[in-house]
Amino acid sequence: MKTKMTHAMRMELANAFGDRYWAAANKDKRRILEEFIAATGYHEKSAIRVLNSLSQPKRWQTRQRPSIYDEAARGVSIVLWEASDRVCRKRLKVLLPILLPALERNRHLKL
Repeated sequence: MKTKMTHAMRMELANAFGDRYWAAANKDKRRILEEFIAATGYHEKSAIRVLNSLSQPKRWQTRQRPSIYDEAARGVSIVLWEASDRVCRKRLKVLLPILLPALERNRHLKL
């Protein structure tokens, strides 16, 4: 009778095998992989993915782009966006020639 292994147990086992797997040569990797498959019941390709993903932690890329607009321009664009009932950028671009004079005329916006 097969007992089911919990996810936490499988990950603990994968951590133990993962260190050996990465340090081993190719022919030894095959033996370690077969041991891991026998212990966990994973399919071969799934086992390879699990053991490979342990060694490379995911890093989020952060981009450091300079801001195109200053705070005043950002504030004006937010006012225009809110006045147009938050339409999308494509429609707001078309609406700006109508919206700007109307907001200036009604003293909601001063450029």
